Amino acid sequence: MGPLRCLTLLAILNASIFSVAQKASGSAADFLAEKNVPVAMRDGVILRADVMRPKSAGPFPVLVYRTPYGKENALKDYTTFTHAVERGYAVVIQDVRGRYDSAGEFIPYQQEGKDGYDTIEWAAKQPWSNGSIGTFGLSYPGAVQWLAAVENPPHLKAMVPAMTFSSAQNFFYAGGTWDMSWIEWIWDNIAPDARVKRNVPGPKTEKEAEAAWRQDGPKMLRELPLSALAELKGLARYYYEWLKHPYDDPWWDWCDLRNKYDRVHAAVLNFSGWYDDNYGPEGATTNFTGLLKSRTAQPDPQTHLLIGPWVHGVDSTAKTKSGERRFAPSAAINYDEVVLHWLDHYVRGVSNGVEKEKPVRYYVMGANQWRAASSWPPPAKATSYYLDVPASPARRSTGLNELTTQAPKSGRAFGVFISKTEDPVLNRYNASGAHDYGDLSKRQDVMTFDSAPLARDLEVTGPIEADMFIACDCRDMDLWVRLLDVAPDGTSFNLMNPGLDVLRASYRDVKKGRQLLNPGQIYELNLTNLITSNVFRKGHRMRVQVSASFFPNFSRNLQTGELEQVSAKTRKANIRIYHDKAHPSRLILPVVQEQASTGTKGH
Repeated sequence: MGPLRCLTLLAILNASIFSVAQKASGSAADFLAEKNVPVAMRDGVILRADVMRPKSAGPFPVLVYRTPYGKENALKDYTTFTHAVERGYAVVIQDVRGRYDSAGEFIPYQQEGKDGYDTIEWAAKQPWSNGSIGTFGLSYPGAVQWLAAVENPPHLKAMVPAMTFSSAQNFFYAGGTWDMSWIEWIWDNIAPDARVKRNVPGPKTEKEAEAAWRQDGPKMLRELPLSALAELKGLARYYYEWLKHPYDDPWWDWCDLRNKYDRVHAAVLNFSGWYDDNYGPEGATTNFTGLLKSRTAQPDPQTHLLIGPWVHGVDSTAKTKSGERRFAPSAAINYDEVVLHWLDHYVRGVSNGVEKEKPVRYYVMGANQWRAASSWPPPAKATSYYLDVPASPARRSTGLNELTTQAPKSGRAFGVFISKTEDPVLNRYNASGAHDYGDLSKRQDVMTFDSAPLARDLEVTGPIEADMFIACDCRDMDLWVRLLDVAPDGTSFNLMNPGLDVLRASYRDVKKGRQLLNPGQIYELNLTNLITSNVFRKGHRMRVQVSASFFPNFSRNLQTGELEQVSAKTRKANIRIYHDKAHPSRLILPVVQEQASTGTKGH
């Protein structure tokens, strides 16, 4: 396809999806609303839903939205429901089991498969329903869609699960480390309503919880062992149940989608952002490719992939800034229009050309361009960049080592740093997104590797592999390998959220279970969850930061061989990063060959 034809196609896509859509005619006065409609689950528990539908004669296609955050809050915060009714849908907004107006006990995620199935099939049987059901939602409301879809409800036609997971191994955990954000998630979002229901002391509103977190949160995050945390006991027994099950425990299979794609028959728009929480971009790309593999015999696989430069949340998709990094105006999308464009075709049967669009749509940071592609990842050349500690003492004294395309030729060579569990590498930023992590290079427990200034623009799009050779005088350690874009002024932006760039050494081959290290032995660690799309501009440098912790985003390795869920004993560790001919530590980057411009450039 020629450049002009490509530009024309993308202009059409931008006009139809990525620009602000004209509002459909109609207003709130034109539809009916029913509050707290009872929906019986198979075990007799009653969940409550609000139902919105047009005043005109039905029946209507139905969209189901299920949330633990309160259906009343959802109706206040999001406009998708009203826009859907304006287009002729009935909409069901439901409190999940045990939350707000719904009965039963809330056990996050574990009950959503069966409850989601029952709700979808209930919606299909209502007199105002035509039996064609779609779902949508982001984060937890995205996860519930997948958990229901793998139960294969017969009336589910399409879904848009945004910014959500593919596996417990990159959702509750990340590379074997525990995701510490679960504590604040429960404290801020779940515990207030639980206190109201049980009439127990403590913050009973989100605002009160956030104020208490600012005071008590840092102490809660430092608690060891993790299972000793007192503040959630009596409020979230499921949290302590989670902690009983390590990274490799088959118990987590209920939360793994990767072996269940053949059970899903709905049309799926996979949707995330490069700075979404650690599970988002990995979840979207893994789910997309997994569905494609399971649908090779279908002429229309009915699955697309959309990834923008956003952080987690619906609001972020309308913004052109993620953290401290600003993008072109075209980075912002109309979330409601994207969701309803997909559902219109597969649920309402509208002939809007969705099936003719290229299935992959992603934003290239640095170039500030949207790209459409026929596959994921796009074609790229796997290019190795080797970590190198210079032999010269003068060059070593700068603290900045080299990142080079030249493979090492020398014998045994390594760099050393000391990791202390009680003094971990700290993430000083509270919010997600792109931040300047240049200061981390000043720490003695962070090794930094810089490329030379680039002579030309270099695009890296797709999965990134870090192939590292390490040794430690400890029984276990975590390895963090961060990739950053360093501007000529020294600003050093991360290219993905923390959690995609970590591996616990004892889980270097998770299929074999946990394997502790023999002190002093050299091991090869392969990190495979790193992913981004970024153009490193001419004059910029690529930077790799290597450390053994990144707190408080994820748990600290005790470095004793015991797990932090059950032990508080720690020790320091001397860690070697090898970079010699026999042990060439490197990043393998998917370098995309120069393409015709397909969008607006920016800085």
